[in-house]
Amino acid sequence: MKDSNRHIILETQNLTIGYSSKKEKTVVASNINIQLKKGELIGLVGANGIGKSTLLRTLTNVQKPLEGDVLINSKSILDYQPIDLAKQLSLVLTEQIASKNLSVFELIALGRQPYTNWVGNLSEEDITIIHQSIMQTNLEDLKHKKCFELSDGQLQKVMIARALAQDTDLIILDEPTTHLDMYHKAYILKLLQKLAKETNKTILFSSHEIDLAIQLCDTMIVMTKNDVVSGQPCNLISNGTFNTLFPEDLIAFDETTGSFRINK
Repeated sequence: MKDSNRHIILETQNLTIGYSSKKEKTVVASNINIQLKKGELIGLVGANGIGKSTLLRTLTNVQKPLEGDVLINSKSILDYQPIDLAKQLSLVLTEQIASKNLSVFELIALGRQPYTNWVGNLSEEDITIIHQSIMQTNLEDLKHKKCFELSDGQLQKVMIARALAQDTDLIILDEPTTHLDMYHKAYILKLLQKLAKETNKTILFSSHEIDLAIQLCDTMIVMTKNDVVSGQPCNLISNGTFNTLFPEDLIAFDETTGSFRINK
């Protein structure tokens, strides 16, 4: 049984997300109340355009909430200075990295920037943490390669290692399996599951791989047109939550297999 008293790393309180201008507010989702606990793997799923990226941008303070609050380790995200937030939260985006001419080791070392001095000198502790991150992501054979030499799957592992080197309680990934084949999609998500268990970090990722997320995640956050709900996959299945994700005329959720099927 899960420990219900496990430390809460991230919490939202009556959160409303969306966009505002001088003339109007556009609400994407409201009344979001979720809790992410220490050492959990959490999958964020929903249909295209439902607002997953907007939610992640709000949770990471890239975008301000319209209402409500986001707390990391019981402190409002709005009260963190950028350098302090970078010691609490690391982010892996789908955008291309600025310079693929860096070596794998150099890119992972960038994760230590919140802790290094202004000239970026690495201490012995920094180097130890970098090597540990390389080992945890099975990148020992690639650490001297240039990033432009890597496949998409290998580069995604490097980005995850950089987030590990940042040594934060919370790692958030925006669609980490984009552009990967089925094998590497499963590999990356299995790696995230393993890292959550071994490092006791809280790992949240958004994904379209709903079937894989159901099998691997401790908790899932499901965004629909009407609601944002979270819970253990088995409970969300029994509650019929996944049945509301897509129009039933084309795709249906099979509760017996925990997967989606196309209606004929």
